[in-house]
Amino acid sequence: MSTTRLGMLTPSSNTVLEPMTAAMLAGVGDVTAHFSRFRVTEIALSAPALQQFDDSEILRAAELLADAKVDCIAWNGTSAAWLGFEADERLCARIRAATGINACTAVLGFRSLFRRNGIARVGLVTPYRGDVQARIIANWTAAGFRCTAESHLGLQDNYSFSTVSADRIAAMAREVAAEGCDAVAIVCTNMRGGEVAAALEAELGIPVYDSVAVTLAEGLRVAGRSPAMVENCGSVFSGSFAKV
Repeated sequence: MSTTRLGMLTPSSNTVLEPMTAAMLAGVGDVTAHFSRFRVTEIALSAPALQQFDDSEILRAAELLADAKVDCIAWNGTSAAWLGFEADERLCARIRAATGINACTAVLGFRSLFRRNGIARVGLVTPYRGDVQARIIANWTAAGFRCTAESHLGLQDNYSFSTVSADRIAAMAREVAAEGCDAVAIVCTNMRGGEVAAALEAELGIPVYDSVAVTLAEGLRVAGRSPAMVENCGSVFSGSFAKV
């Protein structure tokens, strides 16, 4: 089989998702990931912060990925968590119309994953401000995914999310799992949740879904490849979860 090229749209201040995606694909010989950036420096509900996710800016980055003849284009960011699922549905439609390439996103990937695996109660872990967290909880609850537990760090600067240690993220996941949920969702593609998700699943006995892993798995599906080719990175790739 020829090499599958995955296109990833990346927030400009993100330093985690590219090396993490590469690490997850390290054992997969015929899939490569390629990245295009657009400016994102803060996460907030102010008009300037929301304007960062204007579709026109994202589409310009998508068109650059199309020049590389990628097999899918994935928005590797979580803005639709607080903007609403319809924002990513519209974005995917516009990417397909502009480039002729199928598209997917982190947040639509979470929704598909929750539906496939019957996840109704979510433990939400993010680095975001309280008002952003509240918006995510409202959007996900309206879609049928009740956030029964949550933990957030109150951060706004997008670069700062990458400085949160994997140990701190693991502690947050343990907190929400202790409160009761069907799965933990680590929502932010500039957090190091992918470093600890598989170990946390074995420890906690529930799925732990990291945004970078969710995006990669969804991109593989959209490109016609099996996520199961990515090994030892958690149940998001295997398609099932075996309780220990």
